[in-house]
Amino acid sequence: MNLLYPALRADQLAPMVRVSLVCALVAGAYGALHDQISYAISPEYFTKLKVHQFAYADFGWPPRAFASAVGFLGTWWVGLLAGWFLSRAGLVELPPERRRRCLLRAFGFVLFGAAAGGLAGATVGVVTTRDGDLRGWQHWRTEIGIEDLRGFAIVAQLHAGGYLGALAGAAFAFVDVRCQRTRLRTEAGAPGHEPPSAATPAPSRQPPPQHP
Repeated sequence: MNLLYPALRADQLAPMVRVSLVCALVAGAYGALHDQISYAISPEYFTKLKVHQFAYADFGWPPRAFASAVGFLGTWWVGLLAGWFLSRAGLVELPPERRRRCLLRAFGFVLFGAAAGGLAGATVGVVTTRDGDLRGWQHWRTEIGIEDLRGFAIVAQLHAGGYLGALAGAAFAFVDVRCQRTRLRTEAGAPGHEPPSAATPAPSRQPPPQHP
């Protein structure tokens, strides 16, 4: 599979930019909402960890607003890249109506994967910390002063599961785009996909010989 085609036609550039921007906005919105859930489980994940990683985005907003800003900033660029790769995989070659349907399916794949992965990660976090064994997380208490280690561990694994789930969803979306592109080329009679009737022309009828 070759994602980087030798040339991008001029008429494909505008749809590619639109797809990438829409994907960036959807991913950012999902991240903002997702981190509201994360904040409800472990405020310290943001007030003691993310506040340092995203110090440039700390404008003194309320903690929940800061959590949403962190979620947006942490995911919009992933959506942008995903939109670019899907476009180069063949999404922009599809007719507008088919492109919209394919893009909606891609959103479904990625968002479902992220949500399912996050739920699985949170479940793992709940189960593995249920007995109070938090020895693997003690360094966070020492380094940044986390008090609710169990909540912190659950959110950390929720995020890890969400990233893995989104990656799996993106893979499904990529395969779907390639299948739609192949189907379109088949329907259009691309080289190597001609129907038998077109590939084997019927023999021409010769006029009967003329006798003097």
